[in-house]
Amino acid sequence: MTISEWSDEYRFLSPKAAAEPGRWRTERTPYLREIMDQLSPHKRAQRVVFMKGAQIGGTEAGNNWIGYVIHMAPGPMMAVAPTVEMAKRNSKQRIDPLLEDSKELKARVKPARSRDSGNTVLSKEFPGGVLVMTGANSAVGLRSMPARYLFMDEVDGYPGDVEGEGDPILLAERRSATFQGRRKVFLVSTPTLKGLSRIAREFDNSDQRYFHVPCPHCGHEQPLRFSQLRWAEGKPSDVMYECESCEELIAEHHKTEMLAKGQWMATAKGDGQTVGYHLSSLYSPVGWFSWSDAAAMFEQAKEHPELMKSFVNTVLGEPFEEEHEAPDWERLYARRETYAQGVVPKTGLFLTAGVDVQKDRLECEVVAWGRDKQSWSVDYIVLDGDTARRDVWQKLEDVLRRDWPHETGHTMPIRVMAVDSGYATQDVYAWAKGHPQAVWGAGGARASQPRTVVAIKGQDRDTALILSVSKADVGGRRRGLRVWNVSGPVAKVELYRWLKLDWPSEAELKDGMPYPAGSCHFPQYAEEYFKQLTAEKRIIRVHRGYPRAVWEKDPTRNNEALDCRVYARAAASIYGLDRFSERHWLQLEEVLGKPVPAAQSQTQPTEKKESTALNERLKQRPVQMADDPYL
Repeated sequence: MTISEWSDEYRFLSPKAAAEPGRWRTERTPYLREIMDQLSPHKRAQRVVFMKGAQIGGTEAGNNWIGYVIHMAPGPMMAVAPTVEMAKRNSKQRIDPLLEDSKELKARVKPARSRDSGNTVLSKEFPGGVLVMTGANSAVGLRSMPARYLFMDEVDGYPGDVEGEGDPILLAERRSATFQGRRKVFLVSTPTLKGLSRIAREFDNSDQRYFHVPCPHCGHEQPLRFSQLRWAEGKPSDVMYECESCEELIAEHHKTEMLAKGQWMATAKGDGQTVGYHLSSLYSPVGWFSWSDAAAMFEQAKEHPELMKSFVNTVLGEPFEEEHEAPDWERLYARRETYAQGVVPKTGLFLTAGVDVQKDRLECEVVAWGRDKQSWSVDYIVLDGDTARRDVWQKLEDVLRRDWPHETGHTMPIRVMAVDSGYATQDVYAWAKGHPQAVWGAGGARASQPRTVVAIKGQDRDTALILSVSKADVGGRRRGLRVWNVSGPVAKVELYRWLKLDWPSEAELKDGMPYPAGSCHFPQYAEEYFKQLTAEKRIIRVHRGYPRAVWEKDPTRNNEALDCRVYARAAASIYGLDRFSERHWLQLEEVLGKPVPAAQSQTQPTEKKESTALNERLKQRPVQMADDPYL
């Protein structure tokens, strides 16, 4: 009996975990038949690789395999999730219903309530074998036992190095070494970044199979490709698929018949033991994820480039290729603008600041943010002084307390100032704790007051811009100071993408064409600023046997300007930039549309302040005590 036959006979989908509960029907997802059957004991393949998009059913195929092993081919089996917590959640939401809803499985795994049942959250014993579930972040769990069967789900979510012992995939596969010739390894994942994606690496080493479906008009067999979708701009609901042979348009209701007649075709030789399958979300059955959904997501990603990675990964099921090269600093220098340094441009709606700490100075960039995540560098300030002494921190206090003039005649405070605590850590903590702190609530991070100060710590992980918030140890005692862990790679990839954007021509701007979302604007800074802003590049290096992306600095340049911009971006996220709705933007614009108070109108400068060198020192300006228009 093959796994697909077993699934049709014995598998029931629970309403707790399935959109379509009831008896499993392989005919609903016919592309899974061969993938599951390759895991059957009588098949020759020892490793099965499945690189896929979302809404395809890959995890459920693995769960069918688990049920088959317990019922038909018992042996030691290990299921690995990205983390132990995810393994526990999967056990409760998927494995427990799998066992409960099939009487054949329920009879073989005793209820967890029974004494000495062998049924725990992460371990299910059955006659002739045991299922152990663990997380790829646990070296102890990965080496806990030999395993004939190994199910590794969402492998691109695994940590790069598990507790200093290397790649978790290699660590887990060592558990199956004693079962050579009889082992089965199933790797499933949506890919991530090209050059770093584990599932893409495993697929490239396989025989690379694609699912070919026949055209309902001419019968030509072809894999579904997103490039063949056709729709009028702005009307994704009208999407059709164009046959690559007869060029006839195919409506999506034909997909059910096409999938039923489809077959997998290998495109590479492989190693003889590994079979690989690639499937995009275009194959998702009718009623799950539609071609119009894919077209709408693509249109949205074109408008907001930061969404393109998710589209490529989850819809196309392909690794996303990022540009590794740094932007050309000469190009950025050439398109500087003529707005006055030290004055917030009209479309800037709130201010943040990023501070880099060196032994003999503090460097600070003040950045204005507006709609579509556009930004304007308002000022770049170098404060000389030993950072172990109080004097230089008082200068930074003056910068923080300053009211910055806006083109409308209003003034603005710095909303959030993010200070790097990687160097002179205790000095940073000592200064930061005397100011209002941002809080982490149910809706995410927010800055509760203007002139909020946050201590941040850069991290190499690239899962999110704001990774977590931890408590700092200040003076040997827990004082409650929050330290924000920020992903440098996420911020730098985003910034470099923004810096490489093509802008409309002068004529197009005069005709009303807007700047693209994420555009970064700069005043007349010196060359040194732009050299520092582009001083690092992202490269791929092999570390402990697996590839990882690292950011390396050009040894001939400083990178303080890049660090300051990263910190200012993190501060904007803490304030709410990534979560603002239209209501938030309208509120900010409403404040600037009000009449200017007399006390503020006196702060508007009459001349532009231009920089002739990066290290132009801060000119002391009196701190304006005018009422904050944002309160």
